[in-house]
Amino acid sequence: MFHAQDHTHKNNTSHVKDMTSGNPYSLMLGFALPIFLSQVFQQLYNTADAFIVGKFLGTNALAAVTSSGTLIFLLVSFFMGTAMGGGVVISRYFGAGDNEQVSRAVHTIFAFGIASGVILTVIGVAFTPTFLVWMQTDPEVMPEAVEYFRYYFLGALAMVMYNICRSIMNALGDSRRPLYYLIFSSIVNIALDLLFIAVFRWGVWAAATATVISQAASVVLCVIHLFRKGNIFTIELRKIRFHRAMLIEIIRYGLPSGVQNSVIALANVIVQSQINSFGKLAMAAYGTHAKIEGFAFLPITSFNMASTTFISQNLGARQYDRAKKGARFSILAAVLLAELIGVFYYIFAPQCIGLFDQTAGVLDFGVQQARTVALFYCLLAFSHSIAAVCRGAGKAFVPMVIMLSVWCVIRIVYIIAVMHITGEIRYIYWAYPLTWGISSVIYLIYYLFSDWVHGFEK
Repeated sequence: MFHAQDHTHKNNTSHVKDMTSGNPYSLMLGFALPIFLSQVFQQLYNTADAFIVGKFLGTNALAAVTSSGTLIFLLVSFFMGTAMGGGVVISRYFGAGDNEQVSRAVHTIFAFGIASGVILTVIGVAFTPTFLVWMQTDPEVMPEAVEYFRYYFLGALAMVMYNICRSIMNALGDSRRPLYYLIFSSIVNIALDLLFIAVFRWGVWAAATATVISQAASVVLCVIHLFRKGNIFTIELRKIRFHRAMLIEIIRYGLPSGVQNSVIALANVIVQSQINSFGKLAMAAYGTHAKIEGFAFLPITSFNMASTTFISQNLGARQYDRAKKGARFSILAAVLLAELIGVFYYIFAPQCIGLFDQTAGVLDFGVQQARTVALFYCLLAFSHSIAAVCRGAGKAFVPMVIMLSVWCVIRIVYIIAVMHITGEIRYIYWAYPLTWGISSVIYLIYYLFSDWVHGFEK
């Protein structure tokens, strides 16, 4: 069993934030805001690619870039989900004031990131054509899609390591530095996109190259900070290795999140493959909607990340009532904010889609999907909020089971059935609100009737 230790040594650096004392609402808002801004700039990576590619290289190139989102997420999500387990472990020991365990967790998750980045590079580069064939990618789009993917995955190590470094800093309550580093790298990315594509008129590979260079720049800044001496989190080269007991603990809390991310991504790839069968206009519209939805949901994602860190630190310090109070606040804020965003997107869907592509077919498909799902964003936010609470409490297995059964199995069965019966694309779009609603009911029952606050101790 985990035992709380002396708290007097946890604040030996100005770069971390103790969330076990003070007003929980202002702490969570103050922590979530930099995360939100960081997410905005991170989302700008691929969105800048899509926007600039669409304007200068045409619809085929836009479809190649935007249709890559679900496949990239599938390949990255398992490693990122497992890294989230590292963040939970770091927050938990930091909340208890156990600096030695914090250091072991930081070095282990850093080693995990290096290994994951190398593996992902090999898999992504080697199997890109195979993956795209599985996804029924339009033959007209295929050459540019392969080109974009391969260059993108050559930089997989930088992509993974930035997220690992951000996870370490966020777990210790530092959400500002990742924001500063992302602002810098996003500016670099957009500038290189404009230079390579608008000025030099290079192909879609240049958009991927710009993203890789900018991500590498953010990793360099993160590493400089994390290797700075005299902090709880200071990384030393000789200590970067897999501490066996710590790796087991990280995997125990992170593997369910990794599996959860992967099954959601797998379900989305299957949905994408069905969308691809309707041709390049539907592909471009679906990818464009995904970009917009990614932006729309950033405030909710930010609250969820703040919630996970807040709950992990407070449960590590055995402040159960405080953890419950933070959970209630984060759920309510996320649900209300998501519905406001959904109403706005429903009303202004044509203008949002039109920012990327004014082609009539793309607009028709994109607006149809947006107006099918946007008003149900409150359900999506609720499910994600409870999942964040579960992860923060060391109960990541629960959202894994719910997402696997509902967002993967039920969604896929539904899509196969309706495509067999009707063959109309609008019924594919309805798969999302339907499965969000089912998962929300299950999450509500679990949240109200389970003893999630003692997740670490059981």
